[in-house]
Amino acid sequence: MHTQSIVDYLQGLQDRIVAELERQDGGKFRTDSWKRKGGGGGISRLIEDGQLLERGGVNFSHVTGANLPPSASAGRPEVAGRAFEAMGVSLVLHPRNPFVPTVHLNVRCFIATKEGAEPVWWFGGGMDLTPYYGFEEDAQHFHRTCKAALDPLGTPYYPRFKQWCDEYFFIHHRREPRGVGGIFFDDLNQGGFDHCFELTKRVGDHFLPAYAPIVERRRDTPYGERERDFQTYRRGRYVEFNLVYDRGTVFGLQSGGRTESILMSLPPVVKWRYDWKPDPGTPEEKLYAEFLKARDWA
Repeated sequence: MHTQSIVDYLQGLQDRIVAELERQDGGKFRTDSWKRKGGGGGISRLIEDGQLLERGGVNFSHVTGANLPPSASAGRPEVAGRAFEAMGVSLVLHPRNPFVPTVHLNVRCFIATKEGAEPVWWFGGGMDLTPYYGFEEDAQHFHRTCKAALDPLGTPYYPRFKQWCDEYFFIHHRREPRGVGGIFFDDLNQGGFDHCFELTKRVGDHFLPAYAPIVERRRDTPYGERERDFQTYRRGRYVEFNLVYDRGTVFGLQSGGRTESILMSLPPVVKWRYDWKPDPGTPEEKLYAEFLKARDWA
């Protein structure tokens, strides 16, 4: 088990993604290094009020602690009370143009240790797309790239991780998906450490090929007050999911992580309306009717 190789990969991934996003946006990300009282720290990279990105955050964290918080041990009671080491890259991008979808990526590794016992480790992560105005070619491209990331490993991971994503990124109190999905996995340790690390790297390496072409297709699409209003309304769903259901947010807050970095995933401008419904036959209604339903995009 080579912790430093994971850290090196994650920091390199953060650098590569930020460099490409700066090229696309034309602005610079702020770099904010931080330390955690319980052990470890991270590097937050953030842009606000950019030409492309209204807010974008690409975070690297490597934290340690004496006891795993409940959010990390809930599904694995055998590791409760163990010391832990957690490292990962997490990003959320909120573009300014409503025709460019919001996107999320996370790749991470947990290691739980106890004196006199073998370490318990697992990987997790994935990426998912949240459009405000749906385009079939965008959803298909995103999913096909996710599938291409996983298929060379010789196991049919994509159908399982795609379904897992559909089930995980579901807003239960709204009875609707957060977006058009992608892939999601957690507690991955089957096949050995090297295999699981390779899978996680392939997910991280395929993020830019999955998302950048969509940005280039949609970034110059004209929009007005109507589209912007719908975007800010739909962003409310993103806030609801992240604060109510997201395991990464809960873990970060429970483990004493840096609050500003954890909550950088929230959009800067958002609104809620009481019992609002889109008008029939509109592009806004099409999002609900055709895109916020689990389907085979690949």
